[in-house]
Amino acid sequence: MSELLVDHQDDGVVLVTLNCPDVRNAMTDGMTDAWQRTMAALARDRDVRCVVVTGAGTAFCAGGDLSWLGERGVEPVDRLRDRMLAFYRSWLSITELEVPTIAAVNGAAVGAGLCVALACDLVYAADDAKLLAPFTALGLHPGMAATYLLPRRAGTGLAREMLLTGRTLSGAEAADKALVNRSFPKNDLMSEVMAIARTVAGNAPIATKLTKVALNEDHQHLEAALRWESLAQPVTMTSADMIEGLTAHRESRVPKFTGS
Repeated sequence: MSELLVDHQDDGVVLVTLNCPDVRNAMTDGMTDAWQRTMAALARDRDVRCVVVTGAGTAFCAGGDLSWLGERGVEPVDRLRDRMLAFYRSWLSITELEVPTIAAVNGAAVGAGLCVALACDLVYAADDAKLLAPFTALGLHPGMAATYLLPRRAGTGLAREMLLTGRTLSGAEAADKALVNRSFPKNDLMSEVMAIARTVAGNAPIATKLTKVALNEDHQHLEAALRWESLAQPVTMTSADMIEGLTAHRESRVPKFTGS
């Protein structure tokens, strides 16, 4: 059985499912390899317009498979650093996709698993999902860019509390604290997220990709935003998609964007 399921849908949405439910979708070596290959393939696929990530079974992702850490002193620090950096970069390669990405947190999202969800552009959770980053309770410094992703999503106050105390948030609490965009009843999560994904995929691809670049740039001042937008918006003004969008609006119909 594949540790990662990839479902390409007709509307340009791709559903990626972490598929090791027996270990709550922990990031095994096999899953990590499959993830890296999948992200590389999606980056090359011009038909992809939106990627959704979720977990099989009752968990989203239990985090890294740390069973190999049971033997102390197996590897020196420099070798462990290389190993962990490669692991982080493999999973965070989702941030390199040009198309929007969505995490559907269907259950527990723990440690590195939570970080992968937060690395997506949009994050939605089941009301009763559990989100936590218990690194220090395990004697570990946070990893998978937790000290960057958590503060960036919900501010330093909540990030400090989660990382220093191990506080667990439900999906509903995470939505209230703006750690995730919204939460839904568990049985409605995937239908709601896939509807959002189809909306994203139905928008003009060039404009969407450039908007994602702008948001990821995190402009430090107004002038920086104006300089980017004064270039990016004219690029879309020369596209066939803009003509289609304006025409569809005038004719009160759904536009059919081609990415040209």
